[in-house]
Amino acid sequence: MNRPNRAARRLKGKSDPLDAYQAAKSVLEGRATSVPKAKDGPVECLRILRAGRASAIKARTAAINQIKGLLVSAPDKLRAKYRALATSALITALQRTRPSGHTAEPEYVTLLTLKALATRCQSLAAEIAAADAALQEIIDAYAPMLCDLPGVGTDVASQLLVTVGDNPDRLGNEAQFASLVGVAPVPASSGKTTRHRLSRGGDRNANHALYQVVLVRMASCQRTKEYVAKRTAEGKSKREIMRCLKRYAAREIYRQITNPQPAPDNSDLRQMRTTLGCTISTAAHALGQWPSKISLLERGLLRNDTLASSYRQWLTGQSGKVDHSVVVERAHAELSDLHNRGESHGLDLPLPGGREDAFARRCFDEVKCPDDRQLQVS
Repeated sequence: MNRPNRAARRLKGKSDPLDAYQAAKSVLEGRATSVPKAKDGPVECLRILRAGRASAIKARTAAINQIKGLLVSAPDKLRAKYRALATSALITALQRTRPSGHTAEPEYVTLLTLKALATRCQSLAAEIAAADAALQEIIDAYAPMLCDLPGVGTDVASQLLVTVGDNPDRLGNEAQFASLVGVAPVPASSGKTTRHRLSRGGDRNANHALYQVVLVRMASCQRTKEYVAKRTAEGKSKREIMRCLKRYAAREIYRQITNPQPAPDNSDLRQMRTTLGCTISTAAHALGQWPSKISLLERGLLRNDTLASSYRQWLTGQSGKVDHSVVVERAHAELSDLHNRGESHGLDLPLPGGREDAFARRCFDEVKCPDDRQLQVS
């Protein structure tokens, strides 16, 4: 049963008999009935882990702020030594210190306190990492395809699953899910102006999770960037654009929860590139991307369907026009480099000879090592 109508409750007053009467009346009229969360499955485990993780993050943030606050009023020697360091380096350096002195000396007591706070930060960081690993293990077991969506990580996926509950059938359609997570559009039109505003209702933690998804997509998803540019040209504000994007993200996530679809398999892209004898830099230059992004895409650490499709089309187009001289030149350079490092790797490789055709064929075969290991030149 849902909570009572607060407006009616305010008008008619509050007492135990009145509350019982209103509850019975709402149940008989069918106005306040709903399917409750089961709270006995993996989602309940996610909720408990997230509660502990949130408190650990809050305590770590408080400890870091206290460290930096103490450094402001610390003795000049300590302040000059540690204040310019980044947060992670600062915590590591303070934890490794060995304070010595008397408890009546401010410098000794300050350093002793800073070391204790830094140790606490590292302990909390380990606790947060353990919680993240447990969350990821549960998600991999019960909703592995949810993290295949762009911008959806362990934190976002776990929060959305907690919001939905162990029984997703309690949500009839994606419009109800959008209302639950607070992204359903609210009409805010007046006169000749037709517009919608952000919803202030729903689960605010789930709404924040969708906000994080939208931020990631606006920074890394080409399709989202094109949508933002289009809506900006139409005169929409950034807040209105993000409201629309959160609604689209909610629709996509609801469909992934109720009808999971695996992410496209891009594991063959690297093999196609190495077979053609192309370097990552060459592919990145042709596609107008950073080599690191191409590497992440090949290793399955980045999902970008548009880039993957363009990359695959480019590789397919290159397969019919491979320059033999380029392959031979690259093979010469790679085997020469392997020969120069032969002693450190235990290899006994011949230097490139004059017969380029035989050498080009040999450079893509497996080279025997002295201890019968296989080295694949790629």
